[in-house]
Amino acid sequence: MIVDLFVPCFIDQMFAETAFNVIHLLEKAGCEVNYNPEQTCCGQALFNSGDVKHASKLANKFVKDFPNDRPVITPSASCAGYIRKHYASLIDSKEAERLKNSVYELTDFLINHLKFDDFKACFPHKVTYHDACSALREYGIYNEPRQLLRKVEGLELIEMQKNTECCGFGGTFMVKHSAISTAMTEQKVENALATGAEYIVSSEASCLLNIQSYINAQKLPIKTIHIADVLASIK
Repeated sequence: MIVDLFVPCFIDQMFAETAFNVIHLLEKAGCEVNYNPEQTCCGQALFNSGDVKHASKLANKFVKDFPNDRPVITPSASCAGYIRKHYASLIDSKEAERLKNSVYELTDFLINHLKFDDFKACFPHKVTYHDACSALREYGIYNEPRQLLRKVEGLELIEMQKNTECCGFGGTFMVKHSAISTAMTEQKVENALATGAEYIVSSEASCLLNIQSYINAQKLPIKTIHIADVLASIK
């Protein structure tokens, strides 16, 4: 199966290794991965900030960057959910419907479409999982990342309290309401630390960036990691 890879802004600019790991995972699961180097942002940040004009321009560019009738996989439920639910208000209805049915978040695609959950990965650490707001509420994944993590050798998954509550990122929310955002991040990290986990895992790089920034500032004994990086870990 040939699939297209869409790499979100945060991963493109700050977590390039995660993008390469996504390619390796998809290839291991039996896919031939196509990457269009002309791709850019999907426009979610602009749309959420109310800049519909420029969000529409990026949405139409996305249509041109991904013109093929085949799956488009992204390691971000936030971007995937936005494209699926909001492109209908920005672009041609036929193209919006096509992308609604072809854009998939990585763990959803692996579990529900490829039926592939065992990468023979090895990650001998205690981890806890953070459910990003967009992944849980807009895209609708919960069990899929957990099913994949339970197949990782040596990994112990410990659920934190209030695991489905926001980490405080929320795009521009963390800038406009920094005090509230920081308090939410603090609560998220405290709940993670209470599990005894060494890592906070998530499918959303933006959440992890926000959480890791707080961890670094407070010099706390825990780290963050994208689920794709966990699944790509080997002995």
